[in-house]
Amino acid sequence: MARISINSEIGGTVWQVAATVGSHLEVDDPIVVLESMKMEIPVAAPAAGVLVELLVKPGETVKEGQTVAVLET
Repeated sequence: MARISINSEIGGTVWQVAATVGSHLEVDDPIVVLESMKMEIPVAAPAAGVLVELLVKPGETVKEGQTVAVLET
């Protein structure tokens, strides 16, 4: 099994956490939703697997490239 770090592609505020640790995710399932410039931008799973770490919470500010979660495939 491989671990994949999931990074934010844009800076913003965590608006919503859409998945929980232990959830089985498919490709493109949303993990968190960021709010940036009044737009909602999902950060999605790049591969199918189990979410093993969630590193952000609602209201937290994230930077571009910051790791927000870890997926085990």
